[in-house]
Amino acid sequence: MLSLLNAKSMPVWIENSFPIIQIILLALISLFSIVVIIAVLKNPSNPEGGTNAITGISDSYYMHNKADTKEGRLKRLIIISVSSIFACTIVYFVLQLILNSFAA
Repeated sequence: MLSLLNAKSMPVWIENSFPIIQIILLALISLFSIVVIIAVLKNPSNPEGGTNAITGISDSYYMHNKADTKEGRLKRLIIISVSSIFACTIVYFVLQLILNSFAA
């Protein structure tokens, strides 16, 4: 593997596959970004704000089962989408660094 990175010329399969992989990663990043935007817009506002933290009222049936509600599912979707954006972005830039190291 290290010899592949130290090579001066890029193998043909890498030269052909990197642009396709980068386009796929950019499409995934765009798709997950749209999902995050839509999920955030559909998420209802919290009129109470942070008053529960001040008053200490947090022991209700609703608070214990909050993950089963629509808000909980939207929150989970947002977390998964943002994590996927983060992972795809890291992979994209690592591939870009590898591609640039062969070009130099």
